[in-house]
Amino acid sequence: MIWSIILVLQLLLKANSERVLDITKYGARPNADISQALMKAWKDAIKSTTSSKILIPKGDWTLSQARMHGPNKAPITLEVKGNLKAYKDPYKLPVKSQEWVTINYVNFLTISGGGMLDGQGQEAWKLNDCHKNTACPKLPINLSFNFINNSIIQDITTKDSKFFHVNCISSRNVTFQRFTVSAPGDSPNTDGIHIARGNHIKVIDSIIKTGDDCISMGDELSDVLIKNVHCGPGHGISIGSLGRNVQEKDIKGITVQGCTFTGTQNGVRIKTWPSAPATLTISDLHFKDLTMVNAGNPIVFDQKYCPWNQCDLSKPSLIKISDVEISNVRGTSATSDVVSFICSKAKPCDNIRIGYIDLKHKGKKPPSTKCENIKPTFSSKQSPHVCSK
Repeated sequence: MIWSIILVLQLLLKANSERVLDITKYGARPNADISQALMKAWKDAIKSTTSSKILIPKGDWTLSQARMHGPNKAPITLEVKGNLKAYKDPYKLPVKSQEWVTINYVNFLTISGGGMLDGQGQEAWKLNDCHKNTACPKLPINLSFNFINNSIIQDITTKDSKFFHVNCISSRNVTFQRFTVSAPGDSPNTDGIHIARGNHIKVIDSIIKTGDDCISMGDELSDVLIKNVHCGPGHGISIGSLGRNVQEKDIKGITVQGCTFTGTQNGVRIKTWPSAPATLTISDLHFKDLTMVNAGNPIVFDQKYCPWNQCDLSKPSLIKISDVEISNVRGTSATSDVVSFICSKAKPCDNIRIGYIDLKHKGKKPPSTKCENIKPTFSSKQSPHVCSK
């Protein structure tokens, strides 16, 4: 693919001549806030007409906040070899924001190095009351990307974010590779990677352990590949929730392939709100070669999505789900409802193609399926039989 070739060219360009900007040369010291040193190095990097590498050496470093903006004139590598630690107090950010580390308007960025961004979210999680308060304050995200292009984030760990671990918004041709997310299964709203309003996004060969969706996808998204991702604990890999904003735009071309779900609340899931104004379409989806290991609700289309009863069920969702391939899904489910297609009465699911499925439930109830407003077609055997009466 052209966008993969671009990433290779990016690396070749860097190899030719790369200026190293070590934050210790800018005044960074252990056990002190390195934000000023990092920002000085960043300003030099974005002004440079040749490739730059900002180096955060091995060791423990305190970072209060970093807001790194482009545009840049040449490729930049942020090589994180050490462990960056946020302040435990979520309200201690120097600039009031919902983000700890922000990178915006950058082209040809690489983040690597084997280091860690530790949000130290344990105290913040105690303040999260979003399950009962729809106006709950948003806590800081560990790593936020907005308007970045032709970039790679690889061999890095984000740990214990206070809220989402990663946002990737309005970006193009971005790859997360050998990326690790680490947080307890009971940490609230700690989505691993949230993607929206972008295209040509890849998450591959990665491990995501968290307390919410391993990967969540919002609107205006196309050409996404999620491959060889190990998810669990977590809520699974989700499209949505969608429908509450009338300005939401279509989603097209999502592939989830070769992924493993271990002890997750869900497997692959689509979530749309009832009684909501948006009328977008979700199409050209491929869920294949998936392994469930005691995963709850392995396959879910939920167009009556209503968490904590915070919605109105009187009107159906206006979002259309169509052109979906589901094949080679096998393993064990923690719930008896192994396949659930709850589609909209107003916009029934269309052209849903189901191949081989072999999902077992070890509980007292036999594995079963639920189907509303859908007439799938079949090309192989399913166990249990899907949408049979």
